[in-house]
Amino acid sequence: MRKNRAMHVIAVLVLDGVVPFDLGVPAQVFGASRDPDRNRLYELLFCGEGPVRTEAGFTVTPDHDLAAVARADTVLVPGIHTGGPVTDGTLPEPVREVLLAAAARGARIVSICTGASVLAAAGLLDGRPAATHWAWAKRIGGLYPRVDWDFDVLFVDDGDVLTSAGVGAGVDLCLHLVRSDHGAEVANRAARRCVVPPWRDGGQAQYIEHPDPAAAGTGTEPTRAWVLDRLSEPVTLEEMAGHARMSVRTFTRRFRDETGSSPRQWLLRQRVEHARLLLESTDLGVDVVARRAGLGSATALRQHLHATIGVAPSAYRRTFRH
Repeated sequence: MRKNRAMHVIAVLVLDGVVPFDLGVPAQVFGASRDPDRNRLYELLFCGEGPVRTEAGFTVTPDHDLAAVARADTVLVPGIHTGGPVTDGTLPEPVREVLLAAAARGARIVSICTGASVLAAAGLLDGRPAATHWAWAKRIGGLYPRVDWDFDVLFVDDGDVLTSAGVGAGVDLCLHLVRSDHGAEVANRAARRCVVPPWRDGGQAQYIEHPDPAAAGTGTEPTRAWVLDRLSEPVTLEEMAGHARMSVRTFTRRFRDETGSSPRQWLLRQRVEHARLLLESTDLGVDVVARRAGLGSATALRQHLHATIGVAPSAYRRTFRH
């Protein structure tokens, strides 16, 4: 457990294009973290250079300038949707300087969502594992190829540098910090105060939509539609190729060109997606869901669901059942 003095100081960098939700998360979670006598455990300093325009279209004015970052035990960067870190890999020099100085003196460095791009632009993530929102994977991953990006997890704890996926994952990371600093009891109490789960199973893969790419003209699209009507039945690669009136080799090549995956990978993904839909929208038992999705057994469903999104069927249903 990390040892802190009575009041741990967190400097939150408020940069142009800041995401308001990400900006509010640390105030809520750390503000709700109290000792048994209800004393605050964290002091938050919101730091920036004058009024800052948020990505939502309104302006906020930090109470402190960047010089206040020197007081911080932890420096936290919320997500941003505009500016050099997410467009061309550049970073205002004053921001770079305060981040590098904080890291050099041993402060804990944290980002939420695309705030990881700010850390990457400062060079603080080179050669290190890091997370950010899956929807920004292509852009941010391309800007910072020296970072070991993981776009599936909710957050990455790499010791003195911690990064989270998007939006709600910032809550998970902040609660993780509280848990690391002060133990599970304090973190669970803060989670209850914020009306959020103290811990979420799985990663952000369970929240990613995977639209099936549309085929250009003729090809394997009619066969894909045919298979989707038969997910509960055993469908072989040979049967799919026969339906498309192609050889297995030609069908496999054409299928991969049109969908980006092999027929077997695509079929398994569709079965898992159908199982997820049944878990969300019905009260069917896990065995029945597995059979209707063509996965055979509850054991197979558990294995595939865990491999795909990192959670068990019961946990997934508790989260998403309406």
